[in-house]
Amino acid sequence: MRTLFFSFPMCLPGIATLGEELPVKEPGVVLYTPYTKISVPPGQSIDYTIDVINNTTSVKNVSVSMYGLPKDWTYDLKSGGWTVNELSVLPDEKKTLSLKVNVPFKIKKGTYRFSVVAAGLTRLPLTVTVSEEGTFKTEFTAKQPNMEGNSKTSFTFHAELKNHTAEKQMYAFRSGAPRGWNVSFKTAGRQVSAAQVEPNKSENVTVEIDPPDAVPAGSYKIPVSASGSGTSADLELEVVVTGSYAMDLTTPTGLLSTKVTAGGERKLALVVRNNGSADLKNVKLSSSAPVNWEVTFEPTEIERIEPGATAEVTATIKADDKAIAGDYMTNITAKTPDVSSTAAFRVSVKTPMLYGWLGLMIIGGAASSIFYLFRKYGRR
Repeated sequence: MRTLFFSFPMCLPGIATLGEELPVKEPGVVLYTPYTKISVPPGQSIDYTIDVINNTTSVKNVSVSMYGLPKDWTYDLKSGGWTVNELSVLPDEKKTLSLKVNVPFKIKKGTYRFSVVAAGLTRLPLTVTVSEEGTFKTEFTAKQPNMEGNSKTSFTFHAELKNHTAEKQMYAFRSGAPRGWNVSFKTAGRQVSAAQVEPNKSENVTVEIDPPDAVPAGSYKIPVSASGSGTSADLELEVVVTGSYAMDLTTPTGLLSTKVTAGGERKLALVVRNNGSADLKNVKLSSSAPVNWEVTFEPTEIERIEPGATAEVTATIKADDKAIAGDYMTNITAKTPDVSSTAAFRVSVKTPMLYGWLGLMIIGGAASSIFYLFRKYGRR
């Protein structure tokens, strides 16, 4: 046989029974802020608004202080624009405190707890989570640290200078560019040699790099830096120079004229000079000459000319058999897919010596005929 046991609650003085609410003693003074747990980065300043509420029927003098504030953290406690340690609150009224807590830059990531204390009355616990490791440093960065172009390009980089310190910094700019390179810095559209940055603030910096016109093609590292008081940052920019293209077509002496007889030919020595910083490849020569003239080249194409180097070409100009004496223009062009150069030659045409002697013979024969007729018929 199974025995059943029943138990009944006993009502004891001072103990709440089932269904009754425990009495809650209303605190006399309350410290209140809506943001009791927040997350911030290193170096951040936190502004709290704290209400001191007096729920009693008498005036309360409340002494306020900080307890448990981490090392190197600072604070400022004000009311009505004054720094205060104690304030008086009328019954059923409140006063407002402004609390500013400064989180240091050099700090470990983690959660930190401290309290605002009303001495002998109450306290307000606060929690701050530092979201990342903090350091006393400067950052100098660029979203696009490398660019490509020819030697006549002005390379413009957009950088950001960040001051992760608790002090205003005056940063001086410097560059380690090779000799002949020009590097300039700009802020707010003006060229500068230094920039001032407020604590925990940043400044946009434009870095303009101009390489020498004759710089060889290649990749160049351009170090730049920003140096402040006890802190600095370096930034390495990369410029890829594809080379510039420039060509000059001339003669060894620079003379752009020659002579030829009608139906004859003349050889010209030409010089193709690479004045750029990139190789000239597949240089082809062509001409624009008078009708029935011929211009040929040896060689007809130059495979490659290095920067600063020259190549020689022989041009053969053949004049028309029926060309009359005078000056004629012949244009010769050296061309690549990237650049070209044209030289205009003045070609003076002379008639052949045979034609000269034949003319003299005709003139002499005519003169002899006139003399003969004059002698024969002149006396009659």
